[in-house]
Amino acid sequence: MFQGSIVAIVTPFINGAVDEEKLRELVEFQIENGTDAIVPCGTTGESSTLDYEEHDRVIKIVVEQVNKRVPVIAGTGSNSTREAIEITQHAKELGADGALLVTPYYNKPSQEGLYQHYMAVADAVALPQVLYNVPGRTGVNLLPETVARLSKHANIVAIKEATGSLQQASEVLALCGDNLTVLSGDDFITLPMMACGAKGVISVTANIMPKEVAALVDAFNAGNLAEAKRLHLYLLKISNAMFIETNPVPVKTAVSLLGKCRDEVRLPLAPLVDANRAKLTAIMKEYGLI
Repeated sequence: MFQGSIVAIVTPFINGAVDEEKLRELVEFQIENGTDAIVPCGTTGESSTLDYEEHDRVIKIVVEQVNKRVPVIAGTGSNSTREAIEITQHAKELGADGALLVTPYYNKPSQEGLYQHYMAVADAVALPQVLYNVPGRTGVNLLPETVARLSKHANIVAIKEATGSLQQASEVLALCGDNLTVLSGDDFITLPMMACGAKGVISVTANIMPKEVAALVDAFNAGNLAEAKRLHLYLLKISNAMFIETNPVPVKTAVSLLGKCRDEVRLPLAPLVDANRAKLTAIMKEYGLI
């Protein structure tokens, strides 16, 4: 259902508010360059600092601007199950095609708690749902055995696997088979994960190089492994640069260097330090982006 090159789109700000005009322009930039689906209000979209009204507004803008050309998978996760259900229901009402639900953070639930959390959301909202496992941010790891249990629910259709572990991704693929689509949550291992059976990537790098990220996925799917390998190695340096500091600070800075939005982030995130900004600028110049 959800596959290919999927962008976790940044949320542009202007003087503390969501820059709606720039957000619409960023959506167009993605679609024009071959992106297969768009994720608003994910980690890269600074969902943790959007209030409820802004969260709904960002989803609404993206859904409107996309206008059914590609799927919209709204970030709706929370560390409160009741809140996750409410936000996911809002996303459905706003016209999102799916929901991306990060594992509950800070609570550190058990595997049974994670299972019951996701089942509760899937039971409550009839919308295709993507599990999102990123233990480096949440403090909890959604284990392959739990993913396999969840994959039996009709509304749970995919997982964004962002442990950075090919072993864990492979175990998920082995246990779930055709019950679940696996998507890479890390640009730098998209190709290895696809070689194991993943169907694409939810990408940070695609914010600035959507055509190239899409081309990598398309080359692999076309059986052109030499071209997929070339693009994988070509994108490695810029993908690593997207994490020179905490995401989304580097990628939003990169988008601003392209002239597509301001580099404004919300506290507690802070702008890139000068030394890292200089490194990022130099890398973007190497790639001919600026």
